Order: sequence, then C-alpha cells, then structure tokens
Amino acid sequence: MKKGGNGMKKRLLGYLAIAALTLSACSTTGKNETTTSTDSSSKQVINVSTSGELTTLDSGQYSDVNSSDMIGQVTEGLYRTDKNGDPELAIAAEKPTVSEDGLTYTFKLRDAKWSNGDDVTAADFVYAYQYVVDPTNASSSSNRMDIFKNASKIRQGEADVDTLGVTAVDDHTLQIVLESPITYLDQILVGTPFMPKDVNFAKEKGKDYGTSSENFVGNGPFKIEGWTGANESWKLVKNDSYWDAGNVQLEEIDVQVVKETGTGVNLFETDALDYTTLTDTYAQQYKDNDLAHYVPKALVGYISANQKRDVTGNLNVRQAILQAIDKKSFAEDILGDGSTALNGFVPSNFAKDPSTGEDFRKENGDLLPYNLEKAQASWAKAKEELGKDQITLELLSSDTASSKKTVEYIQGQLEQNLPGLTITIKSVPLQNRLDLQTAGDFDLVFGTWTPDYADPINFLEFYDSKGGLNTSGYASSSYDQGLEEARTTLANDADARWKELLALEKQLIETDTAVLPLYQGAVAYLQSEKLQNLQIFPFGRTVSYRLAYVK
Repeated sequence: MKKGGNGMKKRLLGYLAIAALTLSACSTTGKNETTTSTDSSSKQVINVSTSGELTTLDSGQYSDVNSSDMIGQVTEGLYRTDKNGDPELAIAAEKPTVSEDGLTYTFKLRDAKWSNGDDVTAADFVYAYQYVVDPTNASSSSNRMDIFKNASKIRQGEADVDTLGVTAVDDHTLQIVLESPITYLDQILVGTPFMPKDVNFAKEKGKDYGTSSENFVGNGPFKIEGWTGANESWKLVKNDSYWDAGNVQLEEIDVQVVKETGTGVNLFETDALDYTTLTDTYAQQYKDNDLAHYVPKALVGYISANQKRDVTGNLNVRQAILQAIDKKSFAEDILGDGSTALNGFVPSNFAKDPSTGEDFRKENGDLLPYNLEKAQASWAKAKEELGKDQITLELLSSDTASSKKTVEYIQGQLEQNLPGLTITIKSVPLQNRLDLQTAGDFDLVFGTWTPDYADPINFLEFYDSKGGLNTSGYASSSYDQGLEEARTTLANDADARWKELLALEKQLIETDTAVLPLYQGAVAYLQSEKLQNLQIFPFGRTVSYRLAYVK
C-alpha cells in the first residue's frame, strides 16, 4: 500500500507559486524572524535525498542546481528568500540607501559570524564578487556580475578587478555601484553567485576552497559535515553561529545522493527518507497520494549543440533536430511530473509584459515547435550541405535516472524521424559531464537551467558569447549587443527593453537555433507527514530547510 494512501483525502493538485506549509501557531519576533511552536519531544532530525552529486561548495565555481541547493543551506547573502518566495533582508541589516540616479546602493550589515567564529564583513562580499568576475578564475557565473560597474570590462581584460563597483566602506558598510539602474536588485542578490566568502579562510585555502567540508566555512543556517568532495552522503547540522539560529529548528539533515527515482521511493516508503523527488512513472503513480506534491518550476530542459564541430555547427542540422522531437508526448508520457512542452527558452508564468501584463512565453509564441515535415526538409538540406547521407552524433548527459530517460527518448525520436542519423549516448556523473561540456568535448549535450530571478534576461544571457555558461561555441555580435542594451541603455525604458528581449529570444531559437529547448520542468516530490514548513522554490534553488521542522 502506498504510504499515506489509506483513508486519506485526495490531494488537490494545482499550480503553486511556492510549496511551504505554514502553521497557525506562528508568532512574529522581528521583521525577518518567526518562531513556530513545536512539540519539544520531537527529534529535529530528517533524512533527505538529492538527485545528483555535490560538485563544489564554492559559490563562484558551481554550475549545477544540486550544488547551488547545498550552498544555499550553508551560506547567506545580503538577502534570503522568505516563506512566500520573496527576497527579504538577511546579512543586510536594513534597506539600503539608494542614490538619486539609482546607481549607488549602500548597505549596512548586521552582526553576523562565519561558522569558524570570524565576523562577516563587507570585505567578504567584495572578495567574493571580485572572484567571480575575475577572468583568471573562469567562473561560469562571471557575466552575472555585469550589473556592477566595470564588470564587463574586467571580464574582457580591459580593466583591473579592483575597479569593480563593489567597495567595503568599513567592516559593516558595503557600497555597490551599478552599471545601470535595476528595479529588481534584491531578487538578483538572493542568487548563489552573490554569496560572500570568508576572505581570510578562502585565501588560505586557495584552489582547495569549497572542495570538501573541511575546506569550507559558511554563514548560513546549517553547517556541512562529512563531505570529502567525492562521497555521496553528508550531514547538514544546525549552525549555532548563524545570526538567526533561534528560528532554525532542525538540528540535523542527513543527505544522500539518490540517482534512481525508484530507489528514493523505496527508501521513502520504508521511512528511510523524509523528502525525495519524483520523476516519470513514479510521479504519475503518486498523483492521488496525500504525501505527493507537484510544483511548477521555471526550469528548462534543453539540448545544446557544439557549433565548433562540422555537423552540429550546421544550422539546418540543429533546426532539424529541434523540430523532430515530440516534446508534448515526452513531457506528458515520459516525465509525467507536471512538466510541459516548451517551444522557447523563456518558460511560461515567469515574466510579464510591463505594459500589458501578457506572459512572455505567450506573447513570443511557439518557436520552432515539433513539425516532422519541416524537420525532415531541414535534414535533407543539411545532408546535402555536408555531403553526407549517414551521420553519427554523440549525445552527452549526466547519469541521473531522469537524464537517462530523456536522452533515450531523444535518441529514439531522432533516429526514427531523421533518416540516416545515429545517436550514441554517453551518460556520465554530473561533474564529468560539466568538465566535458566546458572542454567542448561533445556533439550534443542535454542539460537543465533554472534562473535566480524572474527576468527573461536570466535565461537569454546563458548564450552570451563571453558568458561562462555558454559552452556551445555560439557567438553573435548582434545578440551580445542586444543583451548589453537590455542590461544598460534600455534599463529605464521598460517597454523598449521588453521588445528587445522578445527579439533576442527569436534570434536565439528561430534565426540561429543556438539552443534546442525541450520542456519546462516541475518539482514533484514526496514529503513525510512529520516534516513541516519545507520550502520548494519556483525558480533559483530548489529547496530550503531553514524554516522546516519535525512535528
């Protein structure tokens, strides 16, 4: 019998902005702080799974969601995410003062400690931001710093890193100078690349920083223990040095990597897990279970094609592949977790037209959707241009269960619909996939991307030719220029900026087909009855345990 299935009411499924269970016995102790009454006899220990390895604890070097999730448990920036999914003050003690031109923000920092007892200072933020933007560190998040003055020039080697528009006025005063005004800065600063680092500790560890729990200190609600850098289980324990430790109730979270959904479900059914994600047939199987939850997420599953190789560098090849995959069937019949087909790179219910309120995805329409006739026409042209009748391509992915199912489906669709095409699959551990992708050692690669804030540019800048996440070799001066205008000269003209973003997405997919989007994801998961106040986010990091507790 399914856990929770006997005599339980059928769960009403719906689209939620955020999955966070709240209690009526909740009293406010301050602007950002809440306490919740619990049974003192409850042991505040839970067991949870994560779908992939932890690759790093370095906020300047991560490039996957699983690592971002863990960094978010152990580190905190100027802002954190509240129970409603909105930014709220964290290490920033009060709202910043903002200059009349909207460019200079001055933050006062609260008294906070690192887990080793060091004070959290403004210099820790300066060091962390300079690290990300410094081209010598090859951070995949480097272009995220372009909001700050001189960041773009620094990334391109045209200015020194110490000219970045981030300054420590004193230990408790941080000043940020923007390249252009931004109305949603608080949303951006919640993101993982904007976490601080204990400057003294990080400098001492050098390249070893963040490679294991011994080579890391955090300032967040939990500390990490027992992660060697290669093992697949570790602990999060309450950080008594955290500034808001009085409102953190969990004492220990035992984390284990569970790549196969069936394994996670079995562990959950035997009470060995309190939280685990669901995919494909399991997500469908548990839809009538009270302990199953389904939350839409601004996550995009996509294929990236290596444009530095002859075959995948051919536009007709990429357009044929994109239009030869039945995305609707895949999302509904294979994933079955609430995911939907996506014919664009910016997902639905994510961003709205500033004038009309229309959804970005609806307004920009379906870009190169599934169309077998057009796919085969493009394929015929491609083979003629390449002078080949038989083509073999390798499709790279991580070795998680959902990734394997995805690439197997893609393989079947492409070999069936594009005559003469053979797809070989290479599934490797996530870190290996990321390394191969960064080195450009792939034909096609399947991956996922989720943004840190609700603006279309957070998707579109993924293919900035100078961005660390763009491993496809796609380079377009007109596309880069459009992104730069959206960040700077159009920043105060919301309507013109919106039109530019719409045009950029069309260029990215319809004109250049630099990315091959497949689906918009959802988070489907099982949560035990005793676990309360778990936060599941619609974008950015997936999960937070800060407000959670055992009933």
